[in-house]
Amino acid sequence: MIGIYRDYESMSRAGADLFADISLQAIKERGVFCTALSGGTTPRLAYSMLASEPLRSMVAWDKVQVFWGDERCVPLGSPMSNEGMARETLLSRVPLKESNIHPIRCAQSPEKSAAEYGTELTDFFAGDPVFDLVLLGLGENGHTASLFPGSPALQEKKHFTASVFASGVYRVTITSRVINRARHAVFLVSGVSKARILKEVIEGGYEPNRLPAQLIKPVGELHWLADSEAASLLEKTKKSVSGGS
Repeated sequence: MIGIYRDYESMSRAGADLFADISLQAIKERGVFCTALSGGTTPRLAYSMLASEPLRSMVAWDKVQVFWGDERCVPLGSPMSNEGMARETLLSRVPLKESNIHPIRCAQSPEKSAAEYGTELTDFFAGDPVFDLVLLGLGENGHTASLFPGSPALQEKKHFTASVFASGVYRVTITSRVINRARHAVFLVSGVSKARILKEVIEGGYEPNRLPAQLIKPVGELHWLADSEAASLLEKTKKSVSGGS
């Protein structure tokens, strides 16, 4: 499903609403809502909206379990920290117990940290992890989470996590194997700088080694939420612009 929205604010509102709706469904059916958050700048407003009324009161935060799709191996206080951004915009502003937050921490080597997070996932889920919702971004080079073009992590079929070195920093990421087991995978894409790559990923040929976002084909539902600038080059995709002030 591809939703195109007039501007960044309305796209963010749609993402926040979808998060709340999926949480309600998951808690009704299974008593818990398990999500993997994304980092970067795009989800900041959606997170802030979730921490504000009316959505703040819609989500049963005591039944929410928060993980991350990837993390840079930087201090928590670094502006590059995905955990730090999520805590600032969302987690510190809602009644969520610390025991329900499962960050990726690079206390050891990136390889050992990836293995530790993989163990945390299997321990929590008592086997293969199945997230209710994985939030994703799209990089200008076609990466998502920390699955970068040409990375060996793209070929990982056995493990749930991998260590990656990209853009000058070590990272830990969940693999496409985990993302594709999700009940919902949601891409948030904003800005004219993402227009070319969004068109390639959605309408171009299948080249997942060059365009890792194409690896994401969950057993559940795949949602693309894009603002009109990011979607401006789409030709084959039916456009239905909504939202905005």
